Amino acid sequence: MQGFADYHAHVYFNADEAEEAGTLCAAMKAALGVAMGRVHRQPVGPHPRGSCQMTIPAARIGEAIEWLMLHRGQFTVFCHGNSGDDLADHTAHVMWLGPSERLDLSQFRPDQSKM
Repeated sequence: MQGFADYHAHVYFNADEAEEAGTLCAAMKAALGVAMGRVHRQPVGPHPRGSCQMTIPAARIGEAIEWLMLHRGQFTVFCHGNSGDDLADHTAHVMWLGPSERLDLSQFRPDQSKM
């Protein structure tokens, strides 16, 4: 496998923390010039809580992780590489800032009933 094209950092929060999490993500976007996704107040995809996705170019991942370590406050951040293999990217190519949480990986697994 070659390196990752980019990384996603998902800032996790509870519904009552959405505004504060959005402020954190906007600050990261302003400080580092990285792309910011929507602030989802409810779980989306494999993510167990509300989240906001930041897309970080591979060349900036060290800087971004350092920024998150210094500024994330109480928020848990799930970060993963993007290799094109979604299951591996959400299980093997990961790091957590704060406590890890259980993801719903069912969307990345082949439907066993069709085999």
